[in-house]
Amino acid sequence: MKRTFPVIIVLISLSLLGLILLQVSWFQNLLELTKTQLNTKINEAGFSVATDLGKSTYSGQVLRLNKRGGLSLGSDFQLRVFKSPTVEEKFTVGDIQSKIRKSFDRLNLDKLKFEFAITNTNDDYEMMSKGYEREFWDTVNNKRGYYVILPENTDIEAFPSLEKLIIIVPDIEKQVWQSLRWIIMGAIIFMLVIIAAFYVTVKTLLNQKKLSQIKSDFINNMTHEFKTPLATISLAVDALNNEKVQNNTEKSGYFRTIIKEENTRMNKHVETILQAAFMEKQELKLNLSVINVNEMIEQVMDNYKLQLQEKNASFQLLLNAKNDSINGDEVHFANLLSNLVDNAIKYSTDHLLIKISTHSTRNYLVIRIEDNGIGMSKESTKRIFEKFYRAHTGNLHNVKGFGLGMSYVKTVIDAHKGRIKVESVLGKGTSFTMEVPVAQVD
Repeated sequence: MKRTFPVIIVLISLSLLGLILLQVSWFQNLLELTKTQLNTKINEAGFSVATDLGKSTYSGQVLRLNKRGGLSLGSDFQLRVFKSPTVEEKFTVGDIQSKIRKSFDRLNLDKLKFEFAITNTNDDYEMMSKGYEREFWDTVNNKRGYYVILPENTDIEAFPSLEKLIIIVPDIEKQVWQSLRWIIMGAIIFMLVIIAAFYVTVKTLLNQKKLSQIKSDFINNMTHEFKTPLATISLAVDALNNEKVQNNTEKSGYFRTIIKEENTRMNKHVETILQAAFMEKQELKLNLSVINVNEMIEQVMDNYKLQLQEKNASFQLLLNAKNDSINGDEVHFANLLSNLVDNAIKYSTDHLLIKISTHSTRNYLVIRIEDNGIGMSKESTKRIFEKFYRAHTGNLHNVKGFGLGMSYVKTVIDAHKGRIKVESVLGKGTSFTMEVPVAQVD
């Protein structure tokens, strides 16, 4: 696992990087292709409109007579050909805008924005759309102008047309991106899914690696925890088989006591492992009853008086909660308190002091257990409730256990619909604060 894991990470990273580069290249090609297609369609639409305007404007030219002196024809009769009509004389701004819009719609450019103008033979503006001038002078944004000369009237060669149709497409880059937005969004979502899959894969591999290490540590620790009492029991049995010991009532009783204590110790280990199995299957069932927590705390501390005396430790009880009644499981809640006190004793040095205080609010009973032990690092504080996790104990090498106690505490608190918070300073001590709903009195 140690060798293959980095290889897997590198291969997945290279694959992801290659896919991103291919996507970027594909985006660029798609963008250029879309621009080219868009330009072609705009030119085609402009040419179509210009042709239509040219035919409608320059066809059907007539000769007009210049009359003088009423209806009579004098010697000064002159034949004049009036100049060709202009687009401005034949169409309104709305007419031309409608023609361009219809031409764009025909080429599937129905969402394309545009402005237009018509210039005369001197390149002076004859007419223009409302926003044309603003867009024409706005050089900051990306503009694109399309110039189309209106077709000449081939039927009257003497009067060629030099009028021009100018079409400006504002922010063409933005409009191109808008036309591709669904494709881009799909590609981005697809990439995010791949990145998420990559993240989940790596996280799963790391978790598997972590679980493998935890499992190995647990098995080694469990083997040691069972091996020691078994070896002690084996030695005690061998001693009892000795005739001198059998004849000595005091010695035989001593070894029988050792066997009983070690057997009890192994039973506790088995019970702890079974509790962990139940919690894994979420089978922790509570036998709820009304519990007076202040009394329970006093009973738990009575059970630890001998251990505290052996370690030259002391404790203080500040049980100030006026309402200390909760709906809880007496066995599990007592085990919860015992685990916290037991941890305080295990992870301590000389002159241990354990303070337990309670107070009540309107809806919660607050229990605080603090000590002046070795404390924990920030990492241990974050992971203290993880199953099988055991904090580093520095120079303390005699601390035993499976790393299940605090996980059990968290499970019991959650089952009682409560909350627990841990605060610790390395070398100064640790405190646990619990909030459990008080029993509601009808």
